[in-house]
Amino acid sequence: MIPFLDNHLYYVATFLLLGIGAYMMISDRNLVKKIIGMNIFQTGIFLFFIAAAFLDGATNPVLSQPGPYVSPLPHVLILTAIVVGVSLTAVALALVVRIYSEYGTLETDVLAEVRADE
Repeated sequence: MIPFLDNHLYYVATFLLLGIGAYMMISDRNLVKKIIGMNIFQTGIFLFFIAAAFLDGATNPVLSQPGPYVSPLPHVLILTAIVVGVSLTAVALALVVRIYSEYGTLETDVLAEVRADE
């Protein structure tokens, strides 16, 4: 059991982050906590791609040394995903501020009742 965890620790951490993020997005009623859950879920995806691209003993492809190289493509994709994630979080938080100023609450069940009364 322990050697399995040593070799697959990144994947275990990935699935823990994905589970925690998905649970927060589904079960929590507060919109800010849902956004935090979304960010934790995104971090799990980032860790998955970085762990999948990792090769033991591989070097940077810029160096002219013989041997296996690490593919830079997943790292570039993750950098792009981080920028998109930060932008998405900013837009979501701006919408949360607007919702709070309009309805005075961030709880989804209260918002559903208020929207049903309108």
